[in-house]
Amino acid sequence: MSQNNPIRVFVTHAWEITDDYLRIFEYLESSRNFFYVNLSAPDKAPKGGGKEADREELRRQMAQAECVIALPGLYRQQSELMLFELTFAKASDKPVILMRPFGANAVLPKEITSLSDQIVDWDGRALVDAVKAQARHEESNRWDTIEFKLD
Repeated sequence: MSQNNPIRVFVTHAWEITDDYLRIFEYLESSRNFFYVNLSAPDKAPKGGGKEADREELRRQMAQAECVIALPGLYRQQSELMLFELTFAKASDKPVILMRPFGANAVLPKEITSLSDQIVDWDGRALVDAVKAQARHEESNRWDTIEFKLD
């Protein structure tokens, strides 16, 4: 991954930009030396054509993605649409990173966890590491330092 070869990501949406959607990009942007291209376009909802037109546009947006980041709040609002996005991702052999519900200890529904390759807490570092691992099979070389005192 480099500036000339960014990771292509798609973030699930239901044709609107939500707080969780924006928060994903805040996390990705705050990571140093991490380059990505956002392929999701919630502002490009098809004009007319119904459910099939929506699905065709989502297929187009997801076609070049290297990984899909799934927002659990979408399942509560538009379960059918989210299941379509995740099922299409799996059928296209794209890894799915599922975010845990933000600020809550809610249990994630089995319908979406079964379609996920990795489940991540709302932590920028964990998200970037998951995207690198799932999209490009790059493992993080980060080390956590724990300080403790011996008596």
